[in-house]
Amino acid sequence: MQKNRFSGKTYEEALEKAKLSLQELEENLIVKEMNKKSGMFKKVEIEVIEKREVIKFIKNYLYSFLNNMGYHVNIEQKVVDNTPTYTIFSDNDSLIIGKNGKNLKALSHYIQQVVIKETGNPYKFIIDVSEYRKNKDRNLERLAKNIAREVSNTKVEATLDSMNSYERRVIHNALKDYKYVYTESIGEEPNRKVVIKPREE
Repeated sequence: MQKNRFSGKTYEEALEKAKLSLQELEENLIVKEMNKKSGMFKKVEIEVIEKREVIKFIKNYLYSFLNNMGYHVNIEQKVVDNTPTYTIFSDNDSLIIGKNGKNLKALSHYIQQVVIKETGNPYKFIIDVSEYRKNKDRNLERLAKNIAREVSNTKVEATLDSMNSYERRVIHNALKDYKYVYTESIGEEPNRKVVIKPREE
């Protein structure tokens, strides 16, 4: 992953130099302040990585990591809603996914830690296996909408089973534009749940 260093009297000046040199907008850069000197000779040094470099790095690292573990994989990369998505197709999808997606979650967490170590920043991306996650999201959305209709008709709130933060977000997003219900998260991790409540007319 290519890392570029720029310096200036201020952070803003160093950033402007980075944008001009790399011909990129600020939103397409990951910027980390490295050194700051004060006094007569003020100087700020920054390390800059282009996000497209990170996107490429994740795919290559993921491919290499899984190959070293003995899997034969192809990885399809797309950017959906400004979020890079990597879909793995392998000779043993079920093992990479694990029971209830446990291995897939662990893989995603590990790759995130690698990215943080390399860039100094968290970076949002999604790893899927043969659209397992996509289909699971679709099922969650379907469940949310069915329960929302029931809550709307009966005016009785419904509490769903415990979910992780990603699954809760899928439910919240699925119902955010619903006219007759709204959602809230309750409880403490790892037992937080989504409650679907009727709106008062």
